[in-house]
Amino acid sequence: MGIKWDENELATLDEMAEMYTPKQIAFRLKRRGYTRTASAVTRKLYSLGYSTRPVLDNYSCREIAKNLCVPPSTVVNWVRQGWLKAKKRCVNRYQVKSRDLKLFFNNPPQPIRHRIAAIDPQVVRYLVG
Repeated sequence: MGIKWDENELATLDEMAEMYTPKQIAFRLKRRGYTRTASAVTRKLYSLGYSTRPVLDNYSCREIAKNLCVPPSTVVNWVRQGWLKAKKRCVNRYQVKSRDLKLFFNNPPQPIRHRIAAIDPQVVRYLVG
């Protein structure tokens, strides 16, 4: 059993839980004088019922593909061709920020412009807010 979380740490964790990754939260806690690792933050988030992925800003290619009713490989290809900006999470996994997805939908590449235009606007609003 580790060091107990005090009220200020829990308040900070609650404030940052849905906006930052566990690594970012651990860094911010460290700047405030606490010593928590990213894995400790992850465990605490799970125990408090939070997701470890910021809810509002990031999507995996699989989540995007599911909502657009296209194969995940299609979204990965958009990323690899540079049409959709994404951050690489591991070997074959990408993380797409909501703002980058919004840019993609607002100004799609010429070769797939007709395909993007055919997507239900309600789905696009769901993804980008």
